[in-house]
Amino acid sequence: MTISIKKARVVAHKLKWKLSGQFVRNMGWLGGAELVNRVFRLATTVTLARLLSSYDYGLIAIILITHDFAATFSSAIDAKIIQASDKDLKVLCNTAYWMNWILFVAVFIIQCIAAFPLAWFYNDNNLILPICFIALGYLLLPVGSVQSSLIRRENRLNIIALINVLQGISLNVATVILAFLGFGIWSVILPFGLATPIWLLISLMNHPWRPKVPFTLYRWEEIAGYSTNVIIVEFLNKLRANLDYLIVGKFLGFQDLGLYYFAFNAGLGISMNVLNVIVSSLFPHLCAVRNNLNQLKLRYLSSLKTIALVVIPLVLLQSSLAPFYVPIIFGQKWVPAIPILILICLSAITRPFGEAAKLLLLAVDRSRVALAWNLIFTLVFALSLIVAVQWGVLGVAAAVLITHIILLPLFTLWTSKYIFDKNLPMKPLL
Repeated sequence: MTISIKKARVVAHKLKWKLSGQFVRNMGWLGGAELVNRVFRLATTVTLARLLSSYDYGLIAIILITHDFAATFSSAIDAKIIQASDKDLKVLCNTAYWMNWILFVAVFIIQCIAAFPLAWFYNDNNLILPICFIALGYLLLPVGSVQSSLIRRENRLNIIALINVLQGISLNVATVILAFLGFGIWSVILPFGLATPIWLLISLMNHPWRPKVPFTLYRWEEIAGYSTNVIIVEFLNKLRANLDYLIVGKFLGFQDLGLYYFAFNAGLGISMNVLNVIVSSLFPHLCAVRNNLNQLKLRYLSSLKTIALVVIPLVLLQSSLAPFYVPIIFGQKWVPAIPILILICLSAITRPFGEAAKLLLLAVDRSRVALAWNLIFTLVFALSLIVAVQWGVLGVAAAVLITHIILLPLFTLWTSKYIFDKNLPMKPLL
């Protein structure tokens, strides 16, 4: 009996390693890419911090926020291709290709139109041209979106890591050069013209899929039905991620927004990169076993442990060192941003766990549940920011920390019980 128990434990250990190994490898590829990018981004951040004013930072914040909102739509159809069954994949890819053309042309037009009311809202016409320029990249996305989705579906995230590295190096080097040449905010905007062509070229080179049928929207309802909830969830995520910027910019002005934006990027930049690595790695990892509740639970819980081991020490270390590295690296003019930086940085501890819980719901077709949670969280978050802005940017940063530290752990615990403890029936792919 003892021998059998030992054998069972060995088998279980091997199975656990097999299940988690791919997730860890994918995190390794993407994490390595982010590490390389972080080195180059650090040089860029230091350069911009010393050459640009807080007003410039405020302008850049609104421009990139607008682009960030529009980019919400880029992952919706991608998620359905990753989650689809093998027997449906061919049909859905052809339809997704043409849906992407409709989607991204519309996003390009909407972002350009949105530039004008934003300029009116913030009373600054310097926003219009940069927002329209960045939107040009959407016109290339339909050509390679399906290939990129299939690469993620096949868990070949080393290709995604390569794209991230080449994009990061190109953008950061170009930004530093343009900043020293005196291009101001355009030193950040112009390099965006390099990002999409790099992504497109590598995606086309690394996947043979090409559209084989003329224009078709066959079974578009299936893609749209799944993607709509994903889009809304991602939009709410982006809204929460940028709501503090919008409120600070409107009620406190671009000077305070620039200070807050610097603190957010200098403090949360590394942690958000880690979060992006986890999200990119985890979703295909969970979808691959979504029909087997036991394996899904094993992968999910193992992933949470990996997240905790990576994120918590990193965030605590960065927060504790902020008073030392900010004046040395970025300059004395950013010292007032240190308390803001620390509060925002600490809010990163629970963010990856909330994202993991959301991805678990999406993997098992519970996107409506994810949507309901995001609506509640966004409402509470917005109300807290509106109240907190009366105490300035430090009050806003405190509200960000409190809402994330309290609400995201509750959501993570509830999701685990909802999916695993109640043994909900999985919606089969086959």
